[in-house]
Amino acid sequence: MPQLKIQNLTKRFPGVVALNQIDFELEAGEIHAICGENGAGKSTLIKILSGIYPVGSYEGDIFLDGQPATFLSPTDAGAAGISVIYQELALVGEMTVAENIFLGREPTRLGRIDWNAVYARTRELLDRYQLPLDPGARVGELGVGEQQLVEIVKALSQQTRILLLDEPTAALTETEVGILLNIVRELKSRGITCVYISHKLDEVFAIADRITVIRDGRSIATHQTAQTRPNQVIREMVGREITELFPRRPGNPGEVRLAVKNLTVAGTHRHRPILEDISFELHAGEVLGLGGLMGAGRTELLMFLFGVTGRRVQGEVWLNGKPYRGTSPRDAIRGGMVMISEDRKRFGLNLAQSIGFNLSLASLARFTPAFLINASLENRSNQALFEALGIKAPGLETAVETLSGGNQQKVVLGKGIMTEPAVIFLDEPTRGIDVGSKQEVYELINRLTDQGKAVLLVSSEMPELLGMSDRIIILSEGKIGGVFTREEADQEILLAAAMRHHHQKN
Repeated sequence: MPQLKIQNLTKRFPGVVALNQIDFELEAGEIHAICGENGAGKSTLIKILSGIYPVGSYEGDIFLDGQPATFLSPTDAGAAGISVIYQELALVGEMTVAENIFLGREPTRLGRIDWNAVYARTRELLDRYQLPLDPGARVGELGVGEQQLVEIVKALSQQTRILLLDEPTAALTETEVGILLNIVRELKSRGITCVYISHKLDEVFAIADRITVIRDGRSIATHQTAQTRPNQVIREMVGREITELFPRRPGNPGEVRLAVKNLTVAGTHRHRPILEDISFELHAGEVLGLGGLMGAGRTELLMFLFGVTGRRVQGEVWLNGKPYRGTSPRDAIRGGMVMISEDRKRFGLNLAQSIGFNLSLASLARFTPAFLINASLENRSNQALFEALGIKAPGLETAVETLSGGNQQKVVLGKGIMTEPAVIFLDEPTRGIDVGSKQEVYELINRLTDQGKAVLLVSSEMPELLGMSDRIIILSEGKIGGVFTREEADQEILLAAAMRHHHQKN
């Protein structure tokens, strides 16, 4: 008998069927991955299993240990032994590790919180799972990976039997990902069942016993991991064969759009350079990849060029053959540069507003010839871009917060394109989106370079950097570690260049 069984689960929202007669079974003590594109229904399923969407708000049946499960709230799901680790961490930065783990469930003694017990129980949990965390450390001072571990310990402190992990590694470094996967394996060895949701198929195939694919709200197939291959899972996720994830690059760059010469930049609040002696040229029709380890200075370079942060110590920036002295995003946009941030929800979108509002937000000067917005021109431009990008939504009035991650990313890209830039900075443009949406973003990048636009692409994914770039610059400790043509580069060469200044420093 399965530990958890779902039959004919259907969840409807106004105008949308998010889940359509989903069937799913979970065996006790297994790691079961769920794969699907953004918008396939994965998060909706998690919210039903965790009690966020209560019984009565959906159709179908859930059985736990053979008995009907009727959760009216997350508290009910937690009492049944189901806990969730979300991609968006729910921790209080000003509180300690121990305080976060037992927040709202603090043991008491004589009517007061027993802080000795809080810290003793936290230390016991950390020791049990061999986690190198200090119970008294303030959570806001921990790295993202360490915060993710705090979330896991918090879940395990509640007698968890089934742990649901929703994109747990989206913001983690490669080292932190390895630590987390080892912890999930350790949980399995202790009899805890895990549901693992991730776009990263290398992780899925490294850790899962079984894989279930859902597409458009339906369960498509369940496989024993050892008996399937990534290409089959991708085909089932997107409903079509993806023979070549990275479309062919045309490879005929034109004139220099952006030139950076001997640039050294200090941080806003510190004097030590965050970038040192950086030089490169970016051509029309070219994708110039920018790689390196976390903290190498990739995002800092884009943020400085776009006028967000940093102070120029020395060096020059030339834009379209002329010296560029802009110091703000407004200057950059007027000069023909635009930046797509890696954090679309924080810096790229007004989530509560409509698609149309967001698309034209950075380009209102185009639609305001005489102090009033020309709504007709704005709407025509928005509609044309909405259709060209293939945004999957009922229309321009749809709120951005209701879109899948892949469609939100298309809106962010559309907002940038609407400014009619000559130079586009893309900072992790495919982070947190599925393989089908990634391919659509790659095809869009190629369309932009076909139009003569110059693209500076930051990516932490080596295959993406190698597959999409005409040339690649690797940063190491704020300096250039190497420059490579597409033909010269491979993952080993790029990693060696990324580590170059680390070796010299040590």
